[in-house]
Parts: sequence; C-alpha cells; structure tokens
Amino acid sequence: MSIKRYTANKDNTITDAYEPNLATRGTGSNMGAADVLETFSIFGQQDPDSNEKSRILVGFSVSDIITDRSASFIPASGNVNFYLRLFNAEHSHTLPNNFTLNVKPISKNWDEGTGLDMESYRDLTFEETGSNWIFAASGSTWTTEGGDYLTGSNLTASFALGYEDLDLDITEIVEEWIVGDAGDDGYTNYGVGIHLVNSQESGSTSYYTKKFFSRTSEFFFKRPVIEARWDSSIKDDRGDLYASSSLVDHENTHTLYLYNHVKGNLRNIPGITAKGNAIQVRIFTSASTNTDGTEITTIENQDESTGVPITGGYESQGIYTASFSINTDVTAAFDRWENVDGTVYHTGSFKIKPIEASNYNPNSSYVTTIPNLKPIYSKQEDSRFRLFVREKDWSPTIYTKATKGIEGTTIRDAYYRIFRKTDDYEIIPYGTSSDNYTRLSYDTSGSYFDLDMNLLEAGYAYGMTFVYSSSYGYVEQPEVFKFRVE
Repeated sequence: MSIKRYTANKDNTITDAYEPNLATRGTGSNMGAADVLETFSIFGQQDPDSNEKSRILVGFSVSDIITDRSASFIPASGNVNFYLRLFNAEHSHTLPNNFTLNVKPISKNWDEGTGLDMESYRDLTFEETGSNWIFAASGSTWTTEGGDYLTGSNLTASFALGYEDLDLDITEIVEEWIVGDAGDDGYTNYGVGIHLVNSQESGSTSYYTKKFFSRTSEFFFKRPVIEARWDSSIKDDRGDLYASSSLVDHENTHTLYLYNHVKGNLRNIPGITAKGNAIQVRIFTSASTNTDGTEITTIENQDESTGVPITGGYESQGIYTASFSINTDVTAAFDRWENVDGTVYHTGSFKIKPIEASNYNPNSSYVTTIPNLKPIYSKQEDSRFRLFVREKDWSPTIYTKATKGIEGTTIRDAYYRIFRKTDDYEIIPYGTSSDNYTRLSYDTSGSYFDLDMNLLEAGYAYGMTFVYSSSYGYVEQPEVFKFRVE
C-alpha cells in the first residue's frame, strides 16, 4: 500500500460574528456537532467599520500514525508526505474567490462540543463543554481570542474559484507532531486552525462563506483526513532484464530482488537487518557453480579483476536488492545471494535479452486483465491485484500456441485509479505527481499493487482503471475493472 487515510477525531467552527439582531456577537457559540465547517470574513455589516470572522479547528489522532509507522505500515520520515484534505461543501450563500487560507498548528488543547446552530449562534457553551471564540475548553480560555496558534509552521492554500477542495502538504507539521514536545524539533499535537490570511480576514473586503464537510458528515469520502502518500513500488527486473547496450544510458542498470518469505511473512535474514549490513550477489552462467558454472565478470558494480561480488542492499523487512549492469552474450544467468562468509541464502535465475533498434516507429497498444480479481471484497482486506498485460496485436504461430502460454509484457511505469460506480466519484486519482503514490510494482510475474479496502465505503461497487507511461505521455487503458466492498 502507498496511501493511508486518518480521519479527523474532532472539529469545530468558532466565530465572533454578530447574531441576527446585529447587537450581540456569537462568541460563546459552539458548532462542534455540525455537519459542515466554515470560515469567512464579513466587513461593514453591523456598522461601516465592523468586522466579523469565522475559523475552523480540526484535530487528528497522531498516535494512529505513530503506531502505523512503528509497524512499518508507513515509511520513515523523509519517505512519506502527509496531506491535509478538506472537501468543499456546496451551499446557497455567497462564495468568495481569489482568497488564501492559513493552516496553523494549534498550540492549546481544545474541546469539540455538541453545538449545531450555524445561523443564529444559539448553541452556547456557557464556559462548559466545547470550544468557542473565547474558550478552548471548560475553564480554559484562549490566550488570544479566536484561538492560539504556532506561527512558525504557518502554511497557506490559495483558492482561485472558491469551490476547490483543500489538499495541502502538511508533512512538516505532522512530523513535528510525531516527535512531540519532548524532541528539539517537535511540539504537541492539538490539530490545526484554518482561516483567512490576516490581510483578508481583517481587511475592508468581505470573504464569505467557504464551507467544508465536517467529520460528522453523512458523506464517507468527504470527511476531513490526513492522507499519507508515498511511492511503494518495487521495480524487480528479473522478468525483463537486458544486456548493456550503447543504445541506452541509465536503462543499462537493472535491479534484482530477494524476498525472504517465511511461513507467510517477510522476515529479515539474521544478521542482515538494516542498510549497510553485508549481503552480496554473484552472477553465474550455471546454477551448479561447482561444475561448469562460470562467474560472469563483465558486470558493473563488481570488481572484474578480483571477482569481488556485487554489494547488495536492504530495501525493507525481508526484502533485499542488487543493482548492476551486465555486458554479456549469454541469454540466461543465475544469481547467488550470500553473506561475506560465503553462506548461500538463495540461488535464482533470469533471462538476458538484447536491446535492439527498429526500422519503424512502433505505437504499442495493450490488453490488460486482472486474473485474481474477485467480485466482492471485505473492508478488512489488504488485497493484492495482479495484472497480466500483453501487446494487443500479438499474433502467435500455431507452434507457439501448442507449446507455450502467452508471454506477458512488463509495463515499467503504470498507475491505478479507483472511483465509485454509482456516480463516477473519484476516490483515488492517478498518483502521477511527485509522490507517485499509485504507481504499480512489477516482478517476474508482471505488474501488481496492494490496496487497503478500509479506504473504501462498504455497500458500494467500485471501478478501477490504469494509465501506462509511453513516449507519447500517459495513455489511459480502455478496460474498467469492477468490484464491490462489503
């Protein structure tokens, strides 16, 4: 998996706006149980110089993120980005445009409350349960009315049209929450405040009203979340490895993987549990190195004169890698994984293909299937989808049909998308940005990806599509794969 979502565990709207009588400000009102959140600035409604504001508070359980990181469900700091996502709520009131919202870490604990009234501000906390413009919690006032915020980690998000969703990288804030106030670069998690930047919030122009769905919204996919995104794709070239050629540059380097899968789980090889520990690889022309097997020495990353093997790497728990370029005329080779003392852990094999130029400009198209696709999945499943891809114009001979199965094509840069079938609502878009968070892995069996079904709402059918990268850009494939979550 390369995407996880953490739904808000509390949220509220606080305001100093006037009540309908335009005489009393609603600073004691609480809207913690409302199904929307709103921020605005209203100038000159009560008198020519009056100013009214509304701000949003949103909190998340960072302990869930810490637990997932400890269990290696999400990567270490520096290898994952966290995005704050709030979803636009359409309404009949005036919608501002060309405005900017501040997103600031809150510096004080606050209560959500149970208020609902966002029109007349009649749900008052009376200094008891729930936060408002003056009180953060029962018996605890804000140092500054309207909320206390850390200004050093101030982030902004701009809205040109006004109805856009909020999708903001807050990695810096989340990582500091994970460190906590015990660390030099951390602070306690109290959530974030969201409101107009000062020049718009306190200016002489009104900006009203921007609304987002709250955590109590009936719409499952519209609730505020922190979304962790990272590129978890594994590019194992064992099934698609080529001899070095002057026709290409960086594509001459390939990577093989070793998966230490024991009793249903990936396990670290004893003594080789982190980057820097020694695992090495030798490449031979035969699996039997004691008889006719010859070690191939024309390999980059291997000392040709002394036969020093390829230095392997540690990818993650139970997964090891070896990267090299191979300059040889043989069509098959065998990789032997061992430690520095010569203890052999595994011997694999792979074919070596030549890179050849062509007399014509090809424009390949593909047929994609998912052989292991099920019609129904449970929300508790972490499912792996395996693709089988072949060229569309593949035309076997009679001999080929009789002697071998269809050989698949390795797509080296592919991405998936998930949408709800009833209304085509996009739930996970193609992650082709810098995060590459929906990029598929591949190995000797083809392309694949893992999906946490807990991301999806039960009781609905979903569709899945793919784009493949080519010299013409990203090309969406015509197939739509359907499944249901229960």
